[in-house]
Order: sequence, then C-alpha cells, then structure tokens
Amino acid sequence: MIPLNRALLGGVVLLTLNSVQAQTSANIYLQGGAQPGALACVACHGADGMGLAPAGFPRLAGISADYLSKQLHDFQSGKRVSPVMQPLAKALTDDEIISVTQAIAAMPAPSVPPINRSSMPEGVGETLALRGAWDRQIPECVSCHGPGGAGVGSAFPPLANQPAMYLVAQLNAWRDGSRKNDPNDLMGHIAKAMSEDEVKAVAEYFSTVGHKEVAP
Repeated sequence: MIPLNRALLGGVVLLTLNSVQAQTSANIYLQGGAQPGALACVACHGADGMGLAPAGFPRLAGISADYLSKQLHDFQSGKRVSPVMQPLAKALTDDEIISVTQAIAAMPAPSVPPINRSSMPEGVGETLALRGAWDRQIPECVSCHGPGGAGVGSAFPPLANQPAMYLVAQLNAWRDGSRKNDPNDLMGHIAKAMSEDEVKAVAEYFSTVGHKEVAP
C-alpha cells in the first residue's frame, strides 16, 4: 500500500505538471513560441479562436489537433503555401505544435444548428452544400464535412462559421493547383469542377449557416 503522504505528493506533482502544460499551451497561442518568428496566434485568429472574417483569417476553435498539426507541418515543408503562415510555422518546434494545437482543439467550437436535408435547398450555395452536383462529380459538402459542415475527425475540417473570404481563397487555391495537400487531391478535383459563382455561393452559405435559425 502506498503511504498517504506519497499518494498526495504524487497527485500534487501530477496536477502541477498538467497545470504547467496547460499554461504552456495557452502561452503559445496568446504570446507566441520561443523563436522570434513564432508570433502569437491570437493576433489573427482572435482570443476565442473564431478568426477575423474581414481579413479572411479562419476560425480555429475546436478543430482537431491532428488536422491542425498536419497543416502546420505542411506549411513548414511547403506542401501548403501561405506567405503569412509559412514563416510562422517554420518558427515553431514540434513540441510547440503539439502544445498549441491541443490548446486550440480544446477551445469551444460554435454550435451548428440541425439542417433538414429532406427539404428543398434554396440557392446555389445551399444546393451544393446539401445536394452537390453529381452530374459534374461534385459530392455534397456535408457528405465529408459532416452535418451542417461541422467537421468530421482529423481529416475533414469544419466549414461552418468559417469566413467566406477564407473559404473562397482555399477553393480557388485548389482550383489553380496552388493548394494540394489533401489525400488524392480530392478537393482539387471538386474545386476545379466548380464555377467562380458557385465557389462564392457555397462559401457564403457555410459562413452564415451557424448564424441563422434552421427549421428542424
């Protein structure tokens, strides 16, 4: 049997380590990493991780740590191109990436209202989101990104509550081939089959889907 004082000491040590780890995670998001180029995430993505829509900075709150880690490593390697994110990612250590992505994943994600997929979609954006355009091999977005575009696991990030400007930029990057860091270039094939107006419409739909009442 472990003496009571040793058990208590072990518990205190464990709580202290957890507290230090949590503080480290928060500091990277709020204050940046150890290297000068590892700037604080909060400046662009907000204290709540909800992004900055007018500037096209995406919301990160609640996104899978594994997905975020892959994106940061892809920025580091050049598999994903961004003049803003590449130097920031390169300044982070592997441990800092693990720490900050876990902290971001723990941020409360915005709720996505239930969507009645049996009703007739209204407009181009909602039609693509809920029905797709199978005659052009465009599946409905929610088939991969989950109900309402809330995201699924570590492979399919949330679309709901993302700034329309950000979603347009990513779809256009897949259309022109400057982004191709997803498995089998799935998004590249889909985006290239979409028109410019469809890109804007579906981006606008997902940017507002979490901000309006939807009938059950």
